[in-house]
Amino acid sequence: MCGIAGYIDPNANKAIIKTMTDALAHRGPDSDGSYFDDNSFLALGHRRLSILDLSTSANQPFYSEDGRYIIVFNGEVYNYKILANKFALDTKTTSDTEVILKAYIKKGVQVFNEFNGMFAIAIWDTQEKYLLLARDRMGIKPLYYRQQNDSFYFASEVKALTAVLPTEIDRDQIASYLYLGYSPGKYSMVKDVFKFPAGHYGFYKDGQLKTEAFWSLTSKVNETCSEYKNIQNAKKRLNELLINSVEKRMISDVPLGTFLSGGIDSSTVTAIAQSIKQERVKTFSIGFKESKFNEAEYARQVAQHLGTEHYEFMLTEDDAIEQIHNILSVYDEPFADSSTLPTMLVSEMARKEVTVALSGDGGDELFLGYGMYNWARRLNNPFIKTFRSPIASMLNKGNNRFKRAALVVNYQNHSRIKSHIYSQEQYYFSEHEIKELLQPGISTTIEIEENYQLNREFNVAEMQAFFDLNNYLKDDLLVKVDKASMLHSLEVRVPILDHNVVEFALNLDPKFKTKGKENKILLKEVLYDYVPKKYFARPKWGFGVPLIQWLQTKLRYLIDDYLNDDIILNSNLVDLNTVKQLKSRFFAGEDYLYNRIWLLILLHKWYKSLAIKNT
Repeated sequence: MCGIAGYIDPNANKAIIKTMTDALAHRGPDSDGSYFDDNSFLALGHRRLSILDLSTSANQPFYSEDGRYIIVFNGEVYNYKILANKFALDTKTTSDTEVILKAYIKKGVQVFNEFNGMFAIAIWDTQEKYLLLARDRMGIKPLYYRQQNDSFYFASEVKALTAVLPTEIDRDQIASYLYLGYSPGKYSMVKDVFKFPAGHYGFYKDGQLKTEAFWSLTSKVNETCSEYKNIQNAKKRLNELLINSVEKRMISDVPLGTFLSGGIDSSTVTAIAQSIKQERVKTFSIGFKESKFNEAEYARQVAQHLGTEHYEFMLTEDDAIEQIHNILSVYDEPFADSSTLPTMLVSEMARKEVTVALSGDGGDELFLGYGMYNWARRLNNPFIKTFRSPIASMLNKGNNRFKRAALVVNYQNHSRIKSHIYSQEQYYFSEHEIKELLQPGISTTIEIEENYQLNREFNVAEMQAFFDLNNYLKDDLLVKVDKASMLHSLEVRVPILDHNVVEFALNLDPKFKTKGKENKILLKEVLYDYVPKKYFARPKWGFGVPLIQWLQTKLRYLIDDYLNDDIILNSNLVDLNTVKQLKSRFFAGEDYLYNRIWLLILLHKWYKSLAIKNT
């Protein structure tokens, strides 16, 4: 696990690469290195967090034996020993880096389909003078780039690019951020800085970047559901896949543990990990003094049943306040997922005991666990489709819960139904609200993929989940975990997102995922063989924070500081009167508007920081 950076730029000073890698020091505190090709104006940089082969011989940049190829790499390829044997590779280290490079030299780009893991890779060919980039299937590991004229820069985080390049807000992405809470697809909120696409490799040569997919979610949807006709056979197969995935992700030369929230996904990963490991697995959970959001006691019960070595941290308002100002520096752009706060704190706590942690991300998207999938079914009702406007009008006369439901029901465009459901489930701005909110001249276009051509027909809940896999999971949840954990030099691995598990779940008959109000049926069946069902007989809360209460009390100063008249007028991004009305409604009792307030706070706080930087 590391941070990588590099550039091809005839006008760059050699000191630039050190500035870039210094910006990534938190990702790799154990060593740093760089490589220069003066004739090609190329530099590669690396910061290392030692996980496999702790010796200096595995440091990066890593060179092929003949010196032709140089690699910098972030992530882990868990099946590297299997590939070394398969391709008869003569290796000098016990690191996956050497295997990745030698396998590529031997097999070319086809080798990316052989890798089981999470990775962002850069390889320089000193003979053919091309830069090869590649990113893992699900986009677990980040990779950003900026291409302008005859220069090309890339890095694990945006901050490594903005440390050496001019920074300007991309006003065309503000609408998408207000709608989704993150930057979707290839975009970031920094102008001309893009995400390298997941499941792709690409060559940069002669001033051009050409990318090609080696794997995609769409291509892995079969024409028919999988052959499993009864739940016992499907359960057996899923259990086998998860055991194999967890076992691979427990390979480490440093201490390892798991995040344990007490929910289905993290409990499944932890239970399997403990069944594999003879020693007690270290588990980490976080809770809130506000009881509604405190799931720590459930995590504690699961840990006690499994016999893990459990660590628990209780979060207070003061703990959150200390982290609030880190959000923009950690995420480099406005990022509205408030569960970043507990994720940063649990990562900080875990890092005191381990260097690697397993998480349960992906279970909800693959096995239909979110409440928004119920909304997909409701809005598919022909009666609601036809009469959604009058239904919304009636709902608006009720309490806050009904008013919020009215916003979900009254969608504007059926082709946007999936992103609309997500947006309103997260309490963000609707498309209609955004058009009224943004200043004239700022684009209200939202660019997000949500209509897919698949090999078989999905039901509406499956389609909503497929949208989440392509967007919410990749551009929010995985970004959140990567940056929150790497802030504290902690590597987080995600066993449920092993591509074998993903491909199995994509083609699983939906009757094994949901029935009536019951969701994640098959995943639960696997879990209940390890942990009794009684420990999970409760509503799902998720990994959220009590942001409503905080914004009304100790964090209210953020509203005063960043949504005051001067800030709004000087930034000229949104309409002042609309913001005033929004604040008035929030403090008058319409507390479901809290995430809209939070979006605007982060946007203007970031805009102000850019203005200071550029003066």
